[in-house]
Amino acid sequence: MRQKLGTPVSILSMLVTALIPCSLTAGQAAAPPSLQEQLQAQYKVVKMGSDSNGPTVIEEGTVLAIQKGGILGVPYANPKGCPAKYENANLKPPSGWCTQSRGGGGKIGGFLKNKIPGSSNVSDSKTSTADTRYFKKGEKVYPSNITIDLKNEKIAFGVVACDTCNKTDPPTYYKAEVDFQFPSGSLEKGDVSKIEDTIAEVFQLDSGGDAQQSQGQQQGGQDQQAAPGQGQDQAQAPAAAPAAPAGPMLTNDDIVKLVKAKLPESVIIKKISNSSCAFDTDPDALIKLKQAGVSEAVIDAMVDKK
Repeated sequence: MRQKLGTPVSILSMLVTALIPCSLTAGQAAAPPSLQEQLQAQYKVVKMGSDSNGPTVIEEGTVLAIQKGGILGVPYANPKGCPAKYENANLKPPSGWCTQSRGGGGKIGGFLKNKIPGSSNVSDSKTSTADTRYFKKGEKVYPSNITIDLKNEKIAFGVVACDTCNKTDPPTYYKAEVDFQFPSGSLEKGDVSKIEDTIAEVFQLDSGGDAQQSQGQQQGGQDQQAAPGQGQDQAQAPAAAPAAPAGPMLTNDDIVKLVKAKLPESVIIKKISNSSCAFDTDPDALIKLKQAGVSEAVIDAMVDKK
């Protein structure tokens, strides 16, 4: 009798054991994107390599414009950086060994001395050594690394000079870092919009020359008013459309990747708004976007950008 009951009991036990993992898997929701993933979606990190001439850019990142003075750059080959600290809307430049004079005897210093724009004309009246220099306000940089320290409420934001943007020849690829210090609990809550707003106080997404264009339009308007005999039609001529933001072109495939990474809809729309775009909005392409899970709000933003 025991032998007859033993087989059904064993089978039942095996079925229960097999069903438990399935029920657990079905009940698990997809994990939301981490703060690191959301920031990396907003700030595309540059890919660097090297050739016979030294460091070189393999793949461009998001172009950022420096908004604060006091960010000290070091040669790209330097293993140790000189981070500035940003807290409560104040940027504290690096101190200690970073700002001590090292002379021009080193290979890096001797080679780059007097060849780096701004190396002897430092922002905020600070002096630079032969192999370090302060970035000027308005200079363009790429993000090079983003490191989040939840325990200490800090984000280390590394950048490298966009020498083609700054028209620096020969290129130098100076790098720098700013440590963003946040109030207790800010990073754990993960409000990425507020965090990005804080980062933008130091590293703002490059507008692609909108400011220069605006100044040119304003000057043109003044010239029109000052010049006699101009017709009303010329005075009321529409202003040229602002240039698209600089940086890598955002495509349909990029949007699908962001959606599959489960980034918030608001983050994706903000990324579209702040990027150069090359979207395909033909009917077939829109259908594919919908089938890939892209929301109507994101598709609307893509069509508007197009």
